[in-house]
Amino acid sequence: MQTLLFTLQVLVAVSVTVHVLLRKRDVRSALGWIGVAWLSPLVGGLLYYLFGINRVTRRALHLGKFERERIAAARRNPLPSAEAPNIETLAAISLRVSGNPLTSGNSVSLLHGGDEAYPAMLAAIRGAQRSIGLASYIFRDDAIGRSFVGALVEAGSRGVAVRVLLDGVGSGYVLPSVLRRLAVGRVPVARFLHTWAPWRMPFLNMRNHKKLLIVDGATGFTGGLNIGAENVARLTSRNRVDDVHARIEGPVVRQLMATFAEDWSFTTGEVLDQDIWWPALAPIGPILARGIASGPDADQDKLETILGAALTQARGRVRIVSPYFLPDQRLQFAIAETLLRGVAVDILIPEESDYPFMGWAMLANLRFLMELPVNVYLSPPPFDHAKLMTLDREWCLIGSSNWDTRSLRLNFEFDLECYDWTLTAALDALIDGKIARSRRLSREALMAMPRWQQLRDAASRLMLPYL
Repeated sequence: MQTLLFTLQVLVAVSVTVHVLLRKRDVRSALGWIGVAWLSPLVGGLLYYLFGINRVTRRALHLGKFERERIAAARRNPLPSAEAPNIETLAAISLRVSGNPLTSGNSVSLLHGGDEAYPAMLAAIRGAQRSIGLASYIFRDDAIGRSFVGALVEAGSRGVAVRVLLDGVGSGYVLPSVLRRLAVGRVPVARFLHTWAPWRMPFLNMRNHKKLLIVDGATGFTGGLNIGAENVARLTSRNRVDDVHARIEGPVVRQLMATFAEDWSFTTGEVLDQDIWWPALAPIGPILARGIASGPDADQDKLETILGAALTQARGRVRIVSPYFLPDQRLQFAIAETLLRGVAVDILIPEESDYPFMGWAMLANLRFLMELPVNVYLSPPPFDHAKLMTLDREWCLIGSSNWDTRSLRLNFEFDLECYDWTLTAALDALIDGKIARSRRLSREALMAMPRWQQLRDAASRLMLPYL
C-alpha cells in the first residue's frame, strides 16, 4: 500500500512538473508550483489542477460586417498629432498589441460616481429603441439594482432586445435575486463562467470584471462602476464607494459592443450579429479612442504590455489612480525606469482598503518604489474605486482594470484609451481634486511603521500573485 501511494505521489509530481515546464512563462511561478508539487505531491497536484491551469480558450467570434470594418480600419488607423512623437509611438504599439484600430470622431463624458452615472445610464435604457447590452461584475438587489431591473424589464416589454450578463461569482454564486427578477421579467440573462460541476470549479478563479452598457449600439458606458447603492452618496454613509464612469458616443462604441458580444456568445452560444446591435456610427466628437479587452485567453498580457509601453513613452508626468496597486516586477521596473528618467509619477491609492490584507500588501509593495522620487498619496474615505491613468496631458485610460495580478492575468477586463488634450485635462483636474483631499505618504513614515506591521504587510505581499 505504501509503495502504491509513493508511486502515485511521484506520478502526480512528475505530471505537474512536466505541465509547468511546458506551459508556464513566469520562472518564479513555475518554480513555486514545482516546489508545491514535490513537497506535497497529492495536495499540491490538486491545488495546481484547481488554480494553476488556464483552461479558458474562446473561439474567435466573427461578426461579419463588423470584423471586415475592423480590419479595414486597422489598415487606415489614424494617429495622434506628430507634434508628440512619443504619443504617436504609443498609439502604434497599442494597435499592434490590441488589434483594435484607433477610431476618430468620438465623444467621451466623465461621470463621477453613481450620483452622476446612474441617472444617465437609466435614461439611456429608458430611451432605448432597438437593443441593450449590459454586463456588470456586481449587480446588487437593492434600491439601485431594482431601478435598473425595472428599466430593463420595461424596455424588453416594449420590444427592445435586451441581454444582461452577470459575473458567475461577483453578482452572487448561489442564485442572485437580481437574476430571478430579470428572469421573471423575461429578460434574457446569463452568468459568466458559472458552474456547479466540480471538474469545472477552476473556472471560478477567472471572473468577468467588465462594466459595460451599450444602448442601440450607439451609446456606451464603461469604467469602474458596479451597480449598487454603495455608489450613491445620498443612499449610504457607511461603506460608500467613490468611482468614475464614462459615457461614450461615436465609432468606438462598436468596440464596446464587440467585447460584450464575444462574452455573451461564449456564455450562451448566441451570436449577436443582427443590425440592431451594429448601426452605422457617424463621427460625433473630436476624441481618438480605442477599446482594450484583456483576459486570461488570447488577450492575456495585452493591457500589461500597453501600460508598460505608456510608462516607457512618458516624457513629463504619469498619474495612476487604482484601488488595488500591486504591480508585478515588470511594471515595477517600468515605473522605476520612468522615475529615473526624471518623469514625475503620482500614484493615488485608498488610505483604507475595503480588504485590509490588500492595503497591507500595497504598503509592502510600495517600499520597493519609495527609494525613488515617486509621489504616493493616500485618499481618505469614501473608498476610491476609480481606475484611471493619464500621461503627458495627452493620453488617458479609464476602465475596469486594477494594477494587480487578478486584473492583469485572471480577470476579463475592458479599458478605454483616449488621445485628447481636453479629456485628459478633465481627468487630471479630477485627480488634482482627489490629491488635494489626500495625504502624501513619505518613505520615512513608511519605514517608521512598527516592525510587526512591516512583517504583516510583507507576509500579505507574498500573496501578490493571487491578489
